[in-house]
Amino acid sequence: MQKPDKNLNTDEVVISIHGMQSNCFKKREDILAKKINEAGIAYFAFNNRGTEIMCYTKKTDGTKTLDGGCAYEDVLDSYYDIKGAINKMIELGYSKIYLQGHSLGCTKIVYTYNRLKKEKNDILQNVKSVILLSLVDLVDLQKYDLGIDKYNKMLELAIEKEKKNEEMDLMPKDSFDHPISVKSYLRYYRDNHDINFARFSDKEYDFKELNNIDIPLFLRWGEKDLVIQNLNELSEFLKEKINNNNLDIGYIKDTDHGYTNKEEILGEEIVEFLAK
Repeated sequence: MQKPDKNLNTDEVVISIHGMQSNCFKKREDILAKKINEAGIAYFAFNNRGTEIMCYTKKTDGTKTLDGGCAYEDVLDSYYDIKGAINKMIELGYSKIYLQGHSLGCTKIVYTYNRLKKEKNDILQNVKSVILLSLVDLVDLQKYDLGIDKYNKMLELAIEKEKKNEEMDLMPKDSFDHPISVKSYLRYYRDNHDINFARFSDKEYDFKELNNIDIPLFLRWGEKDLVIQNLNELSEFLKEKINNNNLDIGYIKDTDHGYTNKEEILGEEIVEFLAK
């Protein structure tokens, strides 16, 4: 956990939510924290559910294998992590909170924001902006990676295993990038009503979950991100779909989903956004 810098005399803090099977100990987190601290804003990153449930293990030959931190995660439970983080920051005296997510962290934040808004929770008055880094269309990407036929077969397999009370079994290795349980697979690809809002290929979708965010909204991707659309076209499409007077949307050239070697530029763009 990266705690807010106590030496900063500020009432502003960025709460950073990591992505799927990730953690807060990333080089990117360190660089963003430094850049944002230099702008006089505190930075709080922490490990939320989806990490350390299963983690790196060593084989007998000394090599490492990655067991999936997301294998048994129910992404909807992230609500309690983020809500708890907001409450803690308010308790520490931060009245201006900026929610930042990377990859699945974006999904967690948008879901939590919408749920808090539906509940008319007072803590939302302290949330002043939302920063979404590499928001992924989970369903579209899976269909693209597997092909429609294989995607349908894997979904059918998950449903059959559910009927046999085998929800905690792992899906086949070739079904997903990481080890994942039947239960979690069904959350992403069948029981996904509350999280399937990054429908970048659906020209008719109204993006109501993103449009529910009525505070400044920042969206970025890396040029080589996990997006199957042309990013120039996607940016223009979302500008038309998202009704937010303080929308800042775009991508960073010559980098990937993790913003490798462009973390400084990303940090500068976030700071510029927060300064407006």
